[in-house]
Amino acid sequence: MNRSSSTCDVVIVGAGIVGLATAYQLLRRQPSLKVSVIEKEPSVAMHQTGRNSGVLHSGIYYTPGSMKATTCRRGKLAMEEFCQTHSIPWDRCGKTIVAVDDSELAALARIEQRGLANGVECRRIDAYELKQIEPHANGMAALFVPETGIVDYIAASQRLAYEIESCGSRVQLGSRLRKVTTQNDRLTIQLDQERIEARHLINCAGLYSDRVMMDCGLKPPVRIVPFRGEYFTLDERVWSLCRNLIYPVPDPNFPFLGVHFTRMIQGGVECGPNAVLALGRESYDWRSIRFDELFATLGYSGFRKLAARYWRMGADEIWRSLSKAAFVRALQRLIPEIRSEHLTRAPAGVRAQAVSPDGKLVDDFLVVGEGPMLHVLNAPSPAATASLDIGNQIVETYLTTIVA
Repeated sequence: MNRSSSTCDVVIVGAGIVGLATAYQLLRRQPSLKVSVIEKEPSVAMHQTGRNSGVLHSGIYYTPGSMKATTCRRGKLAMEEFCQTHSIPWDRCGKTIVAVDDSELAALARIEQRGLANGVECRRIDAYELKQIEPHANGMAALFVPETGIVDYIAASQRLAYEIESCGSRVQLGSRLRKVTTQNDRLTIQLDQERIEARHLINCAGLYSDRVMMDCGLKPPVRIVPFRGEYFTLDERVWSLCRNLIYPVPDPNFPFLGVHFTRMIQGGVECGPNAVLALGRESYDWRSIRFDELFATLGYSGFRKLAARYWRMGADEIWRSLSKAAFVRALQRLIPEIRSEHLTRAPAGVRAQAVSPDGKLVDDFLVVGEGPMLHVLNAPSPAATASLDIGNQIVETYLTTIVA
């Protein structure tokens, strides 16, 4: 088979929104660079970016001073400006975080304190005011976060790809990375049908970020464990049950936000997700099993320690995945009028969660530099919201530690 060869300055692996935002921000700073974004899929944003709930997060949940908090605050404003400039659909619609009973009030107060420390516009409301904002929501108190929004992240990703190519760089779809070798300060990136010679590589491969690091001949300090989030959509007849975004008070001991209601920018209301172990990194239902990936996850000591710590919660999530009735009961805590017949199963998503060898979930963003390469090994929510600022941070790290 004939293989073509090309050269460039920087290869970015992954055309999700973080990889595209990184290329975009790099070219804004140094437009003369030749950048190649390589993506194994036939279009951009096919996995985490295109399958998330489309929320523009405010930053209310995150530890003040953390990279999550700072990039979310700056990234949200940058994404709003980008969408406004390029006529990408978005809406600052507001969100309520609802405490259903007394046991959740202390956690609600902690979230409010974090939000205020992060500069988030939010205020405590009582049950009466909650009914004015979300008439069908059930709660004794809530936080109202008017600056939370919704957006079309696929459209934003497509526009980023257009801007990258307008600078004379490339977004190479259908290009799967096979191996990376280093010789004489040059990288050789082997794809299925092409070889690229480059000075530097930035790994934004999401679900496969640790595997890409291995393909570069390096040992990642963490491993990606894939968690599938399953969703339902509300029947159009009952869209009025949710005006905008209705969230529960999250369990502080678990890194997921719990099942919630999200109005979508293209219309409709989505409900979910739960969080169960995916049977492969891109396995979006129980029937899709990638045995090599599943066995690798089960064989990882960090995952086994994680499972031992959270097995009860994990069992509840699996039951809610298998039982629609259990899923409905979880939704009814927030909107009691919800019925099983109101729900239609929607496409699931898979979250790339970095887990350390001691079984701890990596909570913040994690970027590792090694020689002429940067590896983004953890970019959990709010990565889409924060992507333009995360891209800036990655570029800054690249320019100060890799290029310098």
